Amino acid sequence: MSNKKTTIKKEGVAAVAVGLAAAVAAGAYFLYGSKDAEKNRKKIKVWSVKMKADVMDKIEKLKEIDEEVYKTVVSSVASKYAKLKNVDTAEVEALAADLNKHWKAIKKHVDTETKAATKIVKKDAKVLATKTKETAKVVKKETKKAVKEVKAAL
Repeated sequence: MSNKKTTIKKEGVAAVAVGLAAAVAAGAYFLYGSKDAEKNRKKIKVWSVKMKADVMDKIEKLKEIDEEVYKTVVSSVASKYAKLKNVDTAEVEALAADLNKHWKAIKKHVDTETKAATKIVKKDAKVLATKTKETAKVVKKETKKAVKEVKAAL
């Protein structure tokens, strides 16, 4: 039972790590990795930073992400910001389109992080399985020893 909980916990941690990696990759690529990164940094307005942060927050909460889910998150956050009166709808749409264009770069980063997290989880599971076998051997040995002692006492 304990092993199952530990494995589930580790898988959950890996999933959160993947979501966080995707969010960080999205923001970092937009600000530093794209061809227009310098222009992008200059154009940033307060609302756009908040919008990107909202997208990242929603992505971090996801266990799995693919292009469709990513674009849905961007779209839902963009529609929220488009309703604000001090924000130009065209700018919101442009930012959403720009965020959507970066999916391939984000996917590449997510795939790398997923592979690393999977490798760690598999390694931990293998170690846990080995320790479980060792513990079972010790318990079996101690049980036999205790049975012998009880029989000898009788």
